[in-house]
Amino acid sequence: MSKTIWGIHSYDDALFLKKNTLGLGWAEMGDLSALEPTREAFKAKYPVAYPEAKPGQINVCSGILYRFVHEMQEGDYVVFPSKSDHMINIGVVDGPYFFAPNYESYSQHEYVQHRKVKWIKRLPRTTFSQGALYEIGSALSLFTVKNYADEFMAALDPDFKPASADGGEDDTIGATADEIKQATVDYILKTLSRNLKGYTLEDFVADLLQAMGYRTSVSKKGGDSGIDIVAYKDELPPRILVQVKSKDGNVSESAIQSLKGAMREGDYGLFVTLSSYTKNAQKYLDSTPIIRGIDGNALADLVLKYYDLMSERYQKLIPLKMVYIPVPLEDQD
Repeated sequence: MSKTIWGIHSYDDALFLKKNTLGLGWAEMGDLSALEPTREAFKAKYPVAYPEAKPGQINVCSGILYRFVHEMQEGDYVVFPSKSDHMINIGVVDGPYFFAPNYESYSQHEYVQHRKVKWIKRLPRTTFSQGALYEIGSALSLFTVKNYADEFMAALDPDFKPASADGGEDDTIGATADEIKQATVDYILKTLSRNLKGYTLEDFVADLLQAMGYRTSVSKKGGDSGIDIVAYKDELPPRILVQVKSKDGNVSESAIQSLKGAMREGDYGLFVTLSSYTKNAQKYLDSTPIIRGIDGNALADLVLKYYDLMSERYQKLIPLKMVYIPVPLEDQD
């Protein structure tokens, strides 16, 4: 039977490394061995222990706890990136689950769900490819390592050579950079789709256009012109008529034609959607250069480009932090 490779995070490196213990929190869940060994039982218990939990949180957190107790097995491997010393620790699960509410802790975080671990090897982060490091940087407390499992297992071999040993470029950098950007784009679109519908998305698009240097006027709510925003680059024409679609589903050709019908000679059109365009709608846009279509991915790219110039209201809605990520040499100017 093949062994699962688990990734785990902690705020208490000393607990993990000095006491050879894997720990999770969620003290209000109590002794998890008292629950029926099913995902449904864990999911039912979670909102009782944490009444304010949202549905998504219930699913994710109860799933983590169930896997820690019932799916993690003695002999499975564990990869633990310790923050205090920036090392990658690889070990083997060395015992069954146990509940210890008074277990000695080295931090203010309360870890009550435990398993013993036998640490095998500690290696610098520079030993591994960027892709492997990105995978174990998961936002989850406990997760399975899949894409780079072989690399972590190979590190246990006495003859293992670090990813940088040959002096060549890390060929996982491009994929990692793309994954980070795509994860950010997905987050932006999910946040907009969840929080901004109808008129509220129109206000957001108007704010983005202002950040891009346009003067904007949002149309009166409930108007029948079909135009949501009117924008100008400066005091003079051309006028840009903007239609915003927040509903699910791809935009049809007829919707683009409707925008075209509202335009006067000399106008330009802009259609913005969180989704995408049907094949015929995209053909229509390609053959009508005075109208530009922006789909969800393009909208997210503009948000990233002009984020610092957007209003504080929307920066709070989509909290982002600028970071630098490595890119392949061929992608550099």
